[in-house]
Amino acid sequence: MGRTYKTLTKSDVNHFIEKGHIVLKDCFPRELAEKWQAFAFKRLGYDPNDPMTWEQPRIHLPSMNRVPIQEIAPRAWDAICDLVGGEDRVINLRDNAKPTWGDGFIINFALGADTPWQPPSPEVSGWHKDGDFFRHFLDSPEQGLLTIVVWSDIHPQSGGTFVACDSVQHVAQWLYEHPEGLLPSSGFGKLIGKCKDFVEITGNAGDVVLLHPFILHAASQNPSRRARFITNPPVGLAEPMDFNRENPDDFSPVELAVFDGLGNDRVD
Repeated sequence: MGRTYKTLTKSDVNHFIEKGHIVLKDCFPRELAEKWQAFAFKRLGYDPNDPMTWEQPRIHLPSMNRVPIQEIAPRAWDAICDLVGGEDRVINLRDNAKPTWGDGFIINFALGADTPWQPPSPEVSGWHKDGDFFRHFLDSPEQGLLTIVVWSDIHPQSGGTFVACDSVQHVAQWLYEHPEGLLPSSGFGKLIGKCKDFVEITGNAGDVVLLHPFILHAASQNPSRRARFITNPPVGLAEPMDFNRENPDDFSPVELAVFDGLGNDRVD
């Protein structure tokens, strides 16, 4: 009997394994997004209707408000659990309480707006693998899944994150070749030269993007004069990933994507 999922379809899971990410539409109320956006503008002293008051091109705010994911976005929570192999494999890195999302926004007001917009490619700067606070191993639990929580409508060429869909395999191979682990400064971003499949994340307030922890991504320019609000809270694992489970049905889609990248069905 194969693995069953709470909310994702087999097609969803296959897309995640093949492309390193999946987009979930309309996961939480637009009203909450608008409320928190208004509060952020007030904190900054910016006029949401006057881009001339937006003094900084990009800002990362600390969270002032937090809500449990299960309460505001139950479908996104179920999808998170589907991808990591079940709720029992999730840990809250802050205090072991219910995992939450907050309003610690990464706001792209006008990053790179003074230069012509570039589509995603290896030539774009800033490609990286998340995780600047731990040594990286193939089975690292610190970041079992990445998220992009979309708090504002993101149109094309409006600051949406660039994603290299085929980067998981290259990162997996590099980590496999370095069982001693790699520091965050080891140059993961240089692997972008091997990638050929790129997307620009767009969507509407309320959407959630779930990404493999090995995926390379980069910030993009925002010449649109529309402020882009996202958060990207990682999902930590209670235990390291396990690539040698007794029952193959117990492998999570995150682990299966690593196998797919390595061309193996098990790693000792």
